[in-house]
Amino acid sequence: MNMVDDRALLLALLDAAVDAIIVSDRDGKILRLNKAAAALFGHSTEALTGQNVRVLMPGEMAARHDRFMRHHLETGEKRIIGIGRDVEGQRADGKVFPLHLSVGRADIEGEVAFVAILHDQTRRKAAEEAAARSQRMDAIGQMTGGIAHDFNNLLTVVIGNLELLEMSETAEKSRVLISDALEAAELGADLTSRLLVFARKSALQSDVIAMNDAVSQSLAMLKRTIGPHISVEASLADDLWAARADATQLQTAALNLALNAQDAMPGGGRIVLETRNVTLDDSYIAQEIGVGTGRYVRLSVSDTGEGMSSEVRSHAMEPFFTTKPTGQGTGLGLSMVYGFVKQSGGHLTIYSEPGQGTTVSLYFPALIDAMENLNAAETDDDAQSQIGSGQLVLVVEDDPRVLRLSEARLLSFGFRCVTATSGDAAWDILKDRDDITLVFTDLVMPGKMSGHDLAKKIARHKPQVRLLMTSGFSEGVLRGGRIGAEFAILRKPYRQADLAKALQAVLDDR
Repeated sequence: MNMVDDRALLLALLDAAVDAIIVSDRDGKILRLNKAAAALFGHSTEALTGQNVRVLMPGEMAARHDRFMRHHLETGEKRIIGIGRDVEGQRADGKVFPLHLSVGRADIEGEVAFVAILHDQTRRKAAEEAAARSQRMDAIGQMTGGIAHDFNNLLTVVIGNLELLEMSETAEKSRVLISDALEAAELGADLTSRLLVFARKSALQSDVIAMNDAVSQSLAMLKRTIGPHISVEASLADDLWAARADATQLQTAALNLALNAQDAMPGGGRIVLETRNVTLDDSYIAQEIGVGTGRYVRLSVSDTGEGMSSEVRSHAMEPFFTTKPTGQGTGLGLSMVYGFVKQSGGHLTIYSEPGQGTTVSLYFPALIDAMENLNAAETDDDAQSQIGSGQLVLVVEDDPRVLRLSEARLLSFGFRCVTATSGDAAWDILKDRDDITLVFTDLVMPGKMSGHDLAKKIARHKPQVRLLMTSGFSEGVLRGGRIGAEFAILRKPYRQADLAKALQAVLDDR
């Protein structure tokens, strides 16, 4: 077979492969790739040929790549050569996805080439997560039948005795307490009878509800249940949209979240229940994957307690996960709230910072007509694009998706941007520069310096720099002075127009 035939055969083999294959030189420049690789990463073969392979990697991996390859070329150590491993890739649209990567080396006439074979693991990862969820739900399902039966028997005795006590009691104060206890016991009986509904993903007994009324009923019980060292407050929005949910499950969810908040405040503090109308647009979807575009009614339960680490937050909604001592927590409370909200077509978010507190927000689809022109800006597009006027903004955010979104939004307003992924890194950039006009930072940040710490340091040492913070903590907690109330804070989730107004207000406040 001649050389031309060999080349044609090689190209045919490359393009026949289902997995992505990329050939690069010692510097990482892409020499050749097959059609599967171009399709996998969302680029054309022409656009990728000649590019460095770093364009296919998320930021942290791209930063390490050259060092790994240099180490291999200098030492011959095969840390990554010939060994398959799981990594992440980055598509043309910026989305990060899981890959299995194996790399081979070829030495041809003194030149080094690397051949990478990449397999998309998105479906496998999704299947593994679905299987794990199914196993957890099966475990809950197996135990809930016995729990519901036994606990309902106990509650039958409790309710019966409370009713007899209510009939014989004449003191008004005692009658109120008994009435609250009866209502709570009936909620408990209804909840246990439907634990199996949750485990088997059957339909809930949903109906159109007035969220504020349900929250007010929960609040009345909480004020008599929560210890005197903790204040319980409400911030209920006027003209709240209607939503569809299981009223019993909603009240139980609010009680569960408030009691969890109490456990996080052994030394006392505040619990705030807050309702708001919220519009989620396409930009929000980029931050919170899996939420449909539209209008939602949000119930937030916040505390000023111990807060959660990022590790705890990542496991908080898993069944049986608990940070409480053995025998003091089942680990089912938050997972059941999450299951209830998801079955209601909604979403749950947790914002927390150690030492600062926690806000858990439940989003329920609003029962109103589909919103027209949902993504239309509330301010004139031309006016928005002139807000920045070339001014330099330091964007501080540890989530790479949110960082890309924030940077894109600011660029659309006419700003220039530099970025940092922690408060410490942001201060390293800021302390030696005088050309940064504004710092836009998240409140919850990794490292020694949180967003709030960074804000205080800027106010002390760089008072000429404007500051806008963003946070998922509830407005009640933020306004209460617990977390950075002295700084301008934009509450997540926010729309493009909300960001424009907040930026303009900060820049005008000179």
